[in-house]
Amino acid sequence: MTTTAASRRALGAYGEALAARLLTTERGMLLLDRNWRCPEGELDLVLRDGDVLVACEVKTRRGDQCGSPHQAVDPVRLERLHRLVWRWAEEHDVRPDEVRVDLVAVLRPRRGAAIVDHVEGLA
Repeated sequence: MTTTAASRRALGAYGEALAARLLTTERGMLLLDRNWRCPEGELDLVLRDGDVLVACEVKTRRGDQCGSPHQAVDPVRLERLHRLVWRWAEEHDVRPDEVRVDLVAVLRPRRGAAIVDHVEGLA
């Protein structure tokens, strides 16, 4: 079965909605922005966790044929996410003392419940 662009977008939107709900409802973060874009890239979710500004990358997969969602955030992507969150802060006149990049990995099998893993503070 082939995966269409529309089904990939729907899967990504599902994962982002699940991640936003987890982080706000269960983790108590405040959602500031979704799918913020600039010429250098995109931030899936921007949140505040106490005094910390958080950029959250959401990776949603149906399986691990292309690697786990965790493997999708390599050092180059992580560095770009750090640059983007500081750019977001500058453009929104926010001056955080600290920023953090988190990952929410969502595995959505064809059957059964999604498996969600929140990794706080990727390094």
